[in-house]
Amino acid sequence: MTDLSRRAVLAGLSALPLAGCAMPAPEFDTLDYGARRDGRFTVPAVPIDQVPEGLRRQVVPFGTDRPVGSIVIVPDQRSLHLVLEHGYALRYGIAVGRDGLVWRGEAEVYRKTHWPSWTPTPTMIARDPSLEQWADGQPGGPSNPLGARAMYLRTLASGADQGIRIHGTPSWRSIGRAASSGCFRMINHDVIDLYERVPIGTLVLVT
Repeated sequence: MTDLSRRAVLAGLSALPLAGCAMPAPEFDTLDYGARRDGRFTVPAVPIDQVPEGLRRQVVPFGTDRPVGSIVIVPDQRSLHLVLEHGYALRYGIAVGRDGLVWRGEAEVYRKTHWPSWTPTPTMIARDPSLEQWADGQPGGPSNPLGARAMYLRTLASGADQGIRIHGTPSWRSIGRAASSGCFRMINHDVIDLYERVPIGTLVLVT
């Protein structure tokens, strides 16, 4: 992605619909962040009042040339946007990769999983030897780092899975921070909500 197109997307984030012809913002039911049963597991409650307001799921004005139904992730703002009609998006707060671990580019969702298993890479194990216990994979569940849902990305440039995921996390306090090994973390309740809204083939732009 060129610097020019990246600036164009960022500039569009603050664009408001023109006065006099603005369409009303879409409305969505309030998301319940209480404990809930989900298959074999229970998603723990999240005290959403402890999450900064700007990182909570909400509809926002959003200027972009990306098609409705696509995802635009802005790592610098710790935000993921599901593009809606009439210049709006459904915005979620996220955690992003630590310094040097943020991937940028265009991709598509090619796989979706409930309560995914997780296998740390050799690099992760080298940084944190305690992860050796999961060298053959950690089963899905409430303590799994990938949380309740995962959406697996394949880059458009190479058609390859480079290990980038949009996924849930049990560490909801990390939302809004540069805390991951390169993936995009969401509160479990949020990733379940997004998971139900995006099909396989959804386009993803990381600015």
